[in-house]
Amino acid sequence: MSRMLKLAAAVSVMTIFPAALATASAENLKVVASFSIIADFAKNVGGDRIDITTLVGPNGDAHVYEPKPADAAAVGAADVVLVNGLQFEGFLQRLVEASGIKAPVVELTKGGEVLKSAEEEHHHDDDKTAEGEQKHEAGEEGHEQAHEGHHHHGEFDPHAWQSVHNAEIYVKNIADTFCAADAAGCDTYKANAEAYGEKLDALEAEIKASVAEIPEDKRVVITSHDAFGYFEHEYGLKFLAPEGVSTESEASAADVAALIKQVKEDKASAIFLENITNPRLIEQIASETGIKVGGTLYSDALSDESGTAATYIDMMKHNLSTIKGAILGS
Repeated sequence: MSRMLKLAAAVSVMTIFPAALATASAENLKVVASFSIIADFAKNVGGDRIDITTLVGPNGDAHVYEPKPADAAAVGAADVVLVNGLQFEGFLQRLVEASGIKAPVVELTKGGEVLKSAEEEHHHDDDKTAEGEQKHEAGEEGHEQAHEGHHHHGEFDPHAWQSVHNAEIYVKNIADTFCAADAAGCDTYKANAEAYGEKLDALEAEIKASVAEIPEDKRVVITSHDAFGYFEHEYGLKFLAPEGVSTESEASAADVAALIKQVKEDKASAIFLENITNPRLIEQIASETGIKVGGTLYSDALSDESGTAATYIDMMKHNLSTIKGAILGS
């Protein structure tokens, strides 16, 4: 049995659903996902019982996304809206206000293990595990407050899906949400979630075994923005980044100079582009440190269907194989 089913992280959902849902069980659940990774989780749980709209699509950057009128229409017509939370979707509050939404907006990081953001860690870096990791229990009532100051980095790092353990919590929360919205499909949603959870368990085992093959003195890499803190925390690679947890932040010349100094001290093994960020900074750092660019990582968005990271599982495997190949030269 998947460990996912043993997690007791209940989702807080509002119970405002269109009355028609109760009688029109043959009609698919209308689901809006804020970005592509959540959409992939939802497809694995919902199968052919849901119709899904993704706001920030493949290779899109949710940190700087500007909603379109069609997005407000989709949110307004939705039965369920699935979001990350932790101030990841800076556009969300404006979109919710523009849409006249009646459906629940469910933060999928609820119940997960969340880490302090890099900015917070500068103030609390004496013990990252004790200080930085805690359960996220913010519910609907904190939603508006959480998104008011979206141009500022939040207290927590929002990229929780980079831990497979947290991905399992996202999936359980989605199954619970779909069950609440469509009771007739609940057994299907739970069975789908369990089957997908077993794939996630296998993925996590594969990641841990693969990282173990990288020598400990070669586990330092550089990426564009600070999106891999959970991967670092869970699996033992160290990621350095010139930007903070949001691509809205601009790295200053002093930040870049400090990073270059740190790279030389820590003997970083590889440097990577990201699919959502401008390559200029990374190319500058590569040229000044002599470290070659080892490829492109997928952090906040999947690739398109023809790419190597079209699903969450493919994304995690691609990232690890790219990192490992660049470090070991294979």
